[in-house]
Amino acid sequence: MAEPILEVSGLVKHYPLTRGILFRKRIGAVKAVDGVDFTLAKGETLGIVGESGCGKSTVAKLLCNLERPTAGTIRFKGEDIARLSGRALKAVRRDIQMVFQDPYTSLNPRMTVGDIIGEPYDIHPEAAPKGDRRRRVRELLDVVGLDPEYINRYPHQFSGGQRQRIGIARGLALRPEIIVADEPVSALDVSVQAQVINLLDRLQAEFDLSYVFIAHDLSIVRHISDRVAVMYLGRIVETGTDEEIYEHATHPYTQALLSAVPVPDPEAREHRGRIILTGDVPSPTDIPSGCRFRTRCWKAQARCATEVPALAVPEEFRSTAGPVAHDSACLFAAPLPVTLEKNGNGPG
Repeated sequence: MAEPILEVSGLVKHYPLTRGILFRKRIGAVKAVDGVDFTLAKGETLGIVGESGCGKSTVAKLLCNLERPTAGTIRFKGEDIARLSGRALKAVRRDIQMVFQDPYTSLNPRMTVGDIIGEPYDIHPEAAPKGDRRRRVRELLDVVGLDPEYINRYPHQFSGGQRQRIGIARGLALRPEIIVADEPVSALDVSVQAQVINLLDRLQAEFDLSYVFIAHDLSIVRHISDRVAVMYLGRIVETGTDEEIYEHATHPYTQALLSAVPVPDPEAREHRGRIILTGDVPSPTDIPSGCRFRTRCWKAQARCATEVPALAVPEEFRSTAGPVAHDSACLFAAPLPVTLEKNGNGPG
């Protein structure tokens, strides 16, 4: 793999819970992100997937310095940007831009498209001379597949897919090296999602971008990602290439997620079966001891309550060459058998 452009180590974000009005007392914390590690190479797309509430969007905000981490480091080209402030932080924000989830609320309805896309130039005037900004905005509209003549229109005059293209154009304005896309197609119709994904693919090649692509839809993540990280309750539980995750998953949570992905072929769907997890996701204020997935896992044993599994290649696969030898945070990591028990809590 190429030299990492982004290195995240021990990333933690806890939100304190307090009680009282005059004399506030801390009574706990919401552990939104609780020890996340990953790298991102130049020109690579890392997909981060998981259920709602697992901490994906918090990771996105931390990467863009919209939130400050409680602990851990975020190194961009070797520099820890999590501790930057002032001019140094402003400079880094040029290189790491965000595309937001909701194209309806992320664009100011009182601003024209030209003002929205050109706003980054007001914050970073060195990025474009004043007399050249309108031309650059028109070029960006063309790059994302919109008519440059739309420059004086307002957001309400566009569809959801067109608004997301405007958001992408705004993200490209400063020529960043990394784009963090936080569920950029989840609010769009299925027919439009593929168009936006294909646009992101094309822009990555054209501008040599690196993506952190966050989503809950595993089929979309597979289409765009080079590597995938699966999150559960604030931590990454499995990570690997798209082939390793989608064809040779070894963590029970990943296997359960994959079993829920719709399969168009009825015969293949019948053969594959389905893993139905019991119980609810534990509260991030009261995380289980040991393995945090054990309360819903069909493989759970007594040691799972006392041992915290490391995100590493399982010992039994360390001498194995091939896609099954990838990082998985499970004491009993193993590929699924060919056939699953239908509608049961895990394989029979």
